[in-house]
Amino acid sequence: MKGPAIFLAQFAGTDAPFDTLENMAKWAADLGYVGIQVPTDPALFDLAIAADSQDYCDEIAGKVAEHGIQITELSTHLQGQLLAVHPAYEQMFAGFAAPEVRDTPSAWPEWATGQLVAAAKASARLGLKAHATFSGALLWHTMYPWPQRPAGLVEAGFEELAKRWRPVLDAFAENEVACCFEIHPGEDLHDGITFERFLEAVDQHQAASILYDPSHFLLQQLDYVQFIDFYHERIKALHVKDAEFRPNGKSGVYGGYQGWVERPGRFRSPGDGQIDFRQIFSKFAQYGYDGWAVLEWECCLKHPEEGAREGAPFIRDHMIRVTDKAFDDFAASGTDDAANRQILGLD
Repeated sequence: MKGPAIFLAQFAGTDAPFDTLENMAKWAADLGYVGIQVPTDPALFDLAIAADSQDYCDEIAGKVAEHGIQITELSTHLQGQLLAVHPAYEQMFAGFAAPEVRDTPSAWPEWATGQLVAAAKASARLGLKAHATFSGALLWHTMYPWPQRPAGLVEAGFEELAKRWRPVLDAFAENEVACCFEIHPGEDLHDGITFERFLEAVDQHQAASILYDPSHFLLQQLDYVQFIDFYHERIKALHVKDAEFRPNGKSGVYGGYQGWVERPGRFRSPGDGQIDFRQIFSKFAQYGYDGWAVLEWECCLKHPEEGAREGAPFIRDHMIRVTDKAFDDFAASGTDDAANRQILGLD
């Protein structure tokens, strides 16, 4: 495992040190991070240029390297969302689109596809092995089965989602980069079963991977540790984000349309919530995860800069240096086949 790293999306802004990628790299390094996950916001990273220009990618990588920082992954969460948007959500997601297509929802999928293919190429130019994104959603408004879902609706939804994502997944495979879907409420890929449905629809595509974020699983009351046992072969990226779930007699997993502070399920800075990160990091060590551990800071109470300051040592303290020998090797007897047969009473 590599780290600690930090996702820049929640911190980027117009004031220094959050106004440029180089300034944010220095800020992250000063806090003890060695990696940054970079949102493909034109203010920080020009995706169109990066897809076609090795010089641009080398320049970007060189500038952050001056501060001892590596780019861990690029992120296209906003563009991935726009690959599949139900009309009920068009007005709310319009701000994710580029100005030239913002008022034309029918143009969003084509625009998003171009962005995602460019991200695959840019990731390869940067020498990255994984990419972070969202799946988008055509079915989310039917998440609770009332009224009853018509027969075949779910299958049709995943068939269409797969059709839209297949050329993107092909581009990631061609560039030898894992396309990591953050499994997230609001997306059609929001738990293990929906990820499996998608895998089936894309014929187990080699590029289809997972960005593991336990906070979203805790809020769904899903076993976030066992999830790693089921899907570790597809997990290629990791967000370290905490959460807590405090149900009461008035509200549960759906939250009662309340703000984040009042909801029973809410995001917290790492260490302030209920996630058992020691179990998670142990599972990742068990399965030989060799990607990055990236802080995604979201908290309904704590100031972001405080969360960022605490994040690097939190991740570092949980990362496990995997042993190269068994703890009881000192007692090894050096027996051979003949001795083993004797021990078993076979000779």
